[in-house]
Amino acid sequence: MSKIDFTDLDGKVLRTFLIILQESSVSKAADRLGVTQSAISHTLAKLRRVLGDPLFVRSGHGLMPTERALSLKEPVQIVLDGMRGLTDDRPFDPLAEEINIQIAANDMPRELIFPSLLQTTRREGVRLRLSFIPSGVPHADLLRNDRCQLMLTPLPPDGPDIFQKRVLISPLMIYYDADQRSPPDSWRAYCQADHVEVRFADGRSSRAVMRGVDQSQIRPPTVILPHFNAIPSFVKGSDLISTDTALMKRGPLAALECAPLPFECEPVAIYMVWHQRSANDPAHRWLRNRIEAIAGTLQE
Repeated sequence: MSKIDFTDLDGKVLRTFLIILQESSVSKAADRLGVTQSAISHTLAKLRRVLGDPLFVRSGHGLMPTERALSLKEPVQIVLDGMRGLTDDRPFDPLAEEINIQIAANDMPRELIFPSLLQTTRREGVRLRLSFIPSGVPHADLLRNDRCQLMLTPLPPDGPDIFQKRVLISPLMIYYDADQRSPPDSWRAYCQADHVEVRFADGRSSRAVMRGVDQSQIRPPTVILPHFNAIPSFVKGSDLISTDTALMKRGPLAALECAPLPFECEPVAIYMVWHQRSANDPAHRWLRNRIEAIAGTLQE
């Protein structure tokens, strides 16, 4: 009688399982891993054979996990974390490894930090591969489930297994078209102005960073957008205003004029956030240090 060899379940196979579980799609898992759909299907067939369960069944246009697949999620993540831990103290040479990382970040930190990082490291001969997802108002499960390995956000999730470090701080400003209007000069005028606001996929607003003010007095937004890069197209040529950090002037909102808020409001801090499994990884630590160095130049 043939016996299934559990050693067929290497780290790549287990990681593929988790990504299929997260994406509920073979094609999306293939895109995320940078492999063909047939390679994902081959790995899934191996998993089914070794584990003795279909693991995923078709449902509409996607895949639905079986109870067995759901029960394996946490044990598989623990195994992968343990395997990753074996390399924590390895000698690290950034020129000798390809560094792949998925980052959750919104428009401003993505545009201000990572082009410079990629250009500099490529000149140095470092093989760095970056993949981005929007962070919105992020949940710790993005890191816990290895959906990303790093976040840059003003609203860091909390948890005993979540690490964070402030890398930027910036006051909030009013963005407007100077050819169309002057910035509001009082709290009352600000509240009565027509606003452009970013609202993330989970329904939460970018106004969440405005602390210490009574937002109920602010007029509901005239325009709601999914990301910050779209703001200039709506503000330019209109009397609309948008409230965003001063650092946005160096990135997505460079085409607009900006002025200080006419009322007291706490500045916005941007945090770098990672899971404890990455805390001692030498490649991850190297990357965090490089990001922090670039962020430091933006505060000068």
